[in-house]
Amino acid sequence: MTEDTRSERHGFAFTRTAEHRARTLTAGSIAGMLFGVLFGTCVTIVRSTAGGADETGAWLADGTASLEWALGLLPFAGIFFLWFIGVSRQRLGRWDDRFISSVIIGSGLLFLAMVFAAAGLVGALLAMYAKDPSGVPGSQTYLFVQFAVAKLFGIYAMRMAAVFLICQATAWLRHGLMPKWLALPSYLVALVLLFVVSQEAWAVLIFPVWIFVISAYLFSVSRRAPEVDQGLRSGVDGE
Repeated sequence: MTEDTRSERHGFAFTRTAEHRARTLTAGSIAGMLFGVLFGTCVTIVRSTAGGADETGAWLADGTASLEWALGLLPFAGIFFLWFIGVSRQRLGRWDDRFISSVIIGSGLLFLAMVFAAAGLVGALLAMYAKDPSGVPGSQTYLFVQFAVAKLFGIYAMRMAAVFLICQATAWLRHGLMPKWLALPSYLVALVLLFVVSQEAWAVLIFPVWIFVISAYLFSVSRRAPEVDQGLRSGVDGE
């Protein structure tokens, strides 16, 4: 095999790998934006419907339809978030930062687990209310679900979301994966999720909004990737 043939094959393999990574980044950024939209929509519906829930459960009389719709959207938001986690892990692969990538995966999965657990409890409450509209509001079961969901979602899930952002921002700064104007504010968003959400429930929306902003930036980068890859290929071919 001649030197020119080996160079051509190397350049072809390099380009195929770069194109695959660009497509993966594009898909992951779109998934992140979809997560931001869907999760933000679900949170808004829940807060608008049951945000002022009290011990009587009077909101159940008018809010079950919209809540069921939000609960139906939530699994799709979770799927898109998983895709976003995968892309985040792939971008760290070349540096083999196993500690940061492991914490990112773990905190992301725990966040989803807590959100789904809270959603499952709400879904069970709605099913019980459909069977017994007069017996569920104000009952001990209703109170248990109300407090359990508040703890699971407002405390544990949001703390895991904060850890997810802290690790992401640390990796971005350490390896130069994102500009500082996106990485540094991620720490502030994480602080809000750690300390403010428990005082102001609407602050939860800062997480899907920030994921949307980050994903929009990654999408813009992925659109420029083919031009960069072409320049890299020319450099390989010229060696």
